[in-house]
Amino acid sequence: MTKTPVCVVGLGLIGGSVMRAAKAAGREVFGYNRSVQGVEAARFDGFDATADLDEALSRAAASTALIVLAVPVPALPSMLRHVRGTAPQCPLTDVTSVKGAVLRDVADAGLLERYVGGHPMAGTAHSGWPAGDAGLFVDAPWVISVDDHVDPGVWTEVMTLALDCRAVVVPARSDEHDTAAATISHLPHLLAEALAATAGEVPLAFALAAGSFRDGTRVAGTAPDLVRAMCEANSAQLVPVLDDTLRLLGDARDKLAAGQPVSGLVEAGHAARIRYDSFSRTQIIGTVIGAPGWRDELAAAGRAGGVVRSALPNLDSRG
Repeated sequence: MTKTPVCVVGLGLIGGSVMRAAKAAGREVFGYNRSVQGVEAARFDGFDATADLDEALSRAAASTALIVLAVPVPALPSMLRHVRGTAPQCPLTDVTSVKGAVLRDVADAGLLERYVGGHPMAGTAHSGWPAGDAGLFVDAPWVISVDDHVDPGVWTEVMTLALDCRAVVVPARSDEHDTAAATISHLPHLLAEALAATAGEVPLAFALAAGSFRDGTRVAGTAPDLVRAMCEANSAQLVPVLDDTLRLLGDARDKLAAGQPVSGLVEAGHAARIRYDSFSRTQIIGTVIGAPGWRDELAAAGRAGGVVRSALPNLDSRG
């Protein structure tokens, strides 16, 4: 079966990795990058890239390619206007770390019926085309939105791409994704920045720093503009989570100041980490995409830890 071509808009760490992984899976894939240097690097590595956005989107329109938006959140409105003007009938997804804000931008652009949100939960502190890796998504969770507007055919296209990239698909509603991402992605970025900044004020700290500091501050090496974009775009969900964390830290601070034990925080954190280490993901196998209630069924399965490891059947393709 011939698979839909893929057009990747933005060839940084994630977009470049999608391009590499899709090509490794035998997909026709081409892409756009604003930086001529990034385009030249991609071409040097044997990939089909251009610095002309209209050229890339016109080609996508001609082949009804799946367009993957892999640009920072602030750049999305402009990109969506280009998509609307040149390739409005193409299936559309994204790989950004917030979904609610993107959903609103897509709706404002009049592209909602062709859009399914996506977020591969993978990355490094590095950026740009050279940081990309075809194996970046192997066994990584790749969230695919199951909001009420989602078209089953487009959802199938996005699922197939994620599986071709060797990820495991986690179905989720956009608002639930953003709340979860605030706790396991955006909050850790702020904590890493705070930890790094605090240690930077202590003269001997860097000389003594080892594994705990390295692991705790790893994501502080991410480009500041990217960190700001993800945290600020998800501020409504991040602020309550940050408040909860500050409350826990404030309570620990007060206990230490009073000479009391901080066992409550330490034991609760240890127990939660043990639960994470033993967390198992069950395979979703019974859902038919497009059947009555399929979105709610997938959202419930994802909420319970279910993942899609092999392509689910589509109602239109059965029989």
